[in-house]
Amino acid sequence: MRAINIYEAKTQLSRLVEDAMQGEEIVIAKAGKPAACLVPLKPVKKRQFGRLKGKVKIAEDFDTPLPKEILAGFESE
Repeated sequence: MRAINIYEAKTQLSRLVEDAMQGEEIVIAKAGKPAACLVPLKPVKKRQFGRLKGKVKIAEDFDTPLPKEILAGFESE
């Protein structure tokens, strides 16, 4: 992990981003104190729709109204 000051980071941002893309972590400091960290992004996994098809069952009465005594608990102040 490399630490640089904010002025140097502003003047060399393109190179620092390239270094981060190669896996290096860079700490950006302001007045000698760490202020931010430039790190590489992790690849985002693409979602696969339908992975749980046939594995999830929704009950027949899923959307029937709740009994009055239970509903009253949600609506009370």
